[in-house]
Amino acid sequence: MTDSKNPGEDKAWEILGTLRPDAVCRAAAVYFDPRSGSYRIISFGMDFEVSLQKRTISSTAVGSDLLLGKLGSFFRLSVLWYLVHARDIDCTGRVVKLHTIRGGEIFTAGSHVLPLEALAQRYAKNREGFLQKGQRHGGRTERPGDASVLLYPLPRIPVILTLWLEDDEFPARADLFLDSTCEIQIPTDVIWSVAMMTVLVMM
Repeated sequence: MTDSKNPGEDKAWEILGTLRPDAVCRAAAVYFDPRSGSYRIISFGMDFEVSLQKRTISSTAVGSDLLLGKLGSFFRLSVLWYLVHARDIDCTGRVVKLHTIRGGEIFTAGSHVLPLEALAQRYAKNREGFLQKGQRHGGRTERPGDASVLLYPLPRIPVILTLWLEDDEFPARADLFLDSTCEIQIPTDVIWSVAMMTVLVMM
């Protein structure tokens, strides 16, 4: 179980509590249990319960401890603001990189840089390991690169991670792609949080 740890999350809880559950469910592609006052959201193929009354996010799914514990700060922020901001809009299928979205240039330096180099090094010669890790988190295989997985950290936020294996000429390389609608669904800082969480889940 994980609960709010910072003002940004507290603000999201406050706003979420004022929204109509039927509108949130339609916009975010989630479910609401009126008896418990909780939303049910699927992240990386796992079910999570978002309790409005307790202001907690919990799950009994195998593997959920990673998101609720080590990656909890990214996960809470992403889930809560997604529920607040999500729109009932289909994905375009047009992919973009994090630095090309509105305001995304700040993610090209310093602590905001995604650890894609570390991810590539981890799977430099292990295509099957990369694909299996993605499948364990609800992902499916895609075509680009030597290996690609499509993951759903949030219902309307698909993320593609692509790996190019190491060879005699070039080192391994990894890249992350988002659907162009991500800018409509969540704020820029939350997009970064989702992207960072996705890379770390695969490490």
